[in-house]
Amino acid sequence: MTLQWTAVALFLYAEIAVNLILCIPFISAKRWRLVFSWRIWNWLAPYWNKCFLTMIMVLIVLFLDAVREVHKYSGPEPMQDAKVNPNVYDHVHMKLFRAQRNLYISGFSLFLWLSVIMRRVVTLLNQVAITLEDSACLQVQMDRTVKAAQQHQEDNIRLKQSTSAKNQQLKLEAEQLRGQLKAAESQAEVEAMRRQAKGLAQEYDRLLSEHHQLQVDAAAL
Repeated sequence: MTLQWTAVALFLYAEIAVNLILCIPFISAKRWRLVFSWRIWNWLAPYWNKCFLTMIMVLIVLFLDAVREVHKYSGPEPMQDAKVNPNVYDHVHMKLFRAQRNLYISGFSLFLWLSVIMRRVVTLLNQVAITLEDSACLQVQMDRTVKAAQQHQEDNIRLKQSTSAKNQQLKLEAEQLRGQLKAAESQAEVEAMRRQAKGLAQEYDRLLSEHHQLQVDAAAL
């Protein structure tokens, strides 16, 4: 294999390796996004289009050269010479095999480069990372909202409990006041009855003393 086809084969292997590395499942999309955010990519961005077009031109030229070689060694003239000379037969088939190999290598390299699979994979990884970050933010907001709702519900329950406790306390205090009022009223009635009884006793004593005085006066007469 000549130097140029060795370089094309290495380029194809590099494309396949990069695509496989990007598809590794245990490397998360967030880590890939951190890698893609390095400053070196911003530095290489102005040269990317030039490199992309240059590689397309090189691969197209090599692909057309491989097509020409395959057509050359698969034509009728080399086959006729190969039938005449057995040594030429092996040489022609070896050249045809190399031409077909080069055609496949350049064709697959050009296909992977033109289809922009790596760029699509990188874009998808960035989108997945952004989606994961958005979902994480939404999850945090939802957790905060749920906690706030639970706290509000707990505050309402505490407020209801404290309100019911205050209502019960007020009811007890009202009942106590009613009992005190009743006790005060009954005590006032007893005091009034005592005063009335005392007044009646004093009136009775006065009448009794008057009656005794009248009897004394009557006896003196």
